[in-house]
Amino acid sequence: MNQNIKNAVWVAVGLAVLAVGYAALSYANSFGKSIQPSSFRSFSVSGEGKVVAIPDVAEFSFTVTTEGGTDVASLQTTNTDKVNKAIDFVKSQGVADKDIKTSYYNINPRYQTYQCQNPIVYGSNGSAPSVQPCPPASIVGYTVTQSVDVKVRDFSKTGAIMSGVVTNGANQIGALSFSIDDPTKVRSEARAQAIAKARAEAQNIAQAGGFSVGRLLGVSEGYNPYPVYNSFSMAAGLGGAKADAAVPAPAIQPGSQEVDVTVSMQYEIN
Repeated sequence: MNQNIKNAVWVAVGLAVLAVGYAALSYANSFGKSIQPSSFRSFSVSGEGKVVAIPDVAEFSFTVTTEGGTDVASLQTTNTDKVNKAIDFVKSQGVADKDIKTSYYNINPRYQTYQCQNPIVYGSNGSAPSVQPCPPASIVGYTVTQSVDVKVRDFSKTGAIMSGVVTNGANQIGALSFSIDDPTKVRSEARAQAIAKARAEAQNIAQAGGFSVGRLLGVSEGYNPYPVYNSFSMAAGLGGAKADAAVPAPAIQPGSQEVDVTVSMQYEIN
């Protein structure tokens, strides 16, 4: 066997040894990962925290609608005057500019349509009969609508404000709801309760199982959205209440809201 053949044989043997070694290392690494504590020697617990909070913001919307002829500019001016009057009243009750927001504005045409049976018209000079076309729909006027969202932080004024916007030009009030202006603090309190309960549960399980709680491997959280307390609707379809109309102020009670947070925690077993 000449030297070239010997060299080729030794190269082939070396490559085979490297391949076997690499395969062994890969298998060992894969097996090692499969028995990591996070998936092999671990357990999970969960805890729930509940905090009852009193809402501090009442939210509602009011709508002003004006119908008229084809003079859109005049209709817009009339509707805007009504909206501004209602907004001025809201501000006079101590509501800040930041708590008043236009949420909807629309100009919608109104059409005149015709109920036609398409009668057959016969020609006077003996010509072939023809079908009389129905007149096309035509615009006879427009409807201007604007809605405004309002936040009230003084609940003692909520009913009076809702009644007052009606006497100052609003056609409709609706979608009253209560919320917590800054839910972060309340949610943090509920989360702290949930974590404390989960930790206590982990210790109880470890004591019963004869092992100790190791390092924390993972945490997940879930919470229920705040319930919306509504829906109050007043003066629907008033068609424009007179400013001197006596509208009784409704009694408004915000109630309470329960903030619910759940955590799931995974621990290593020692």
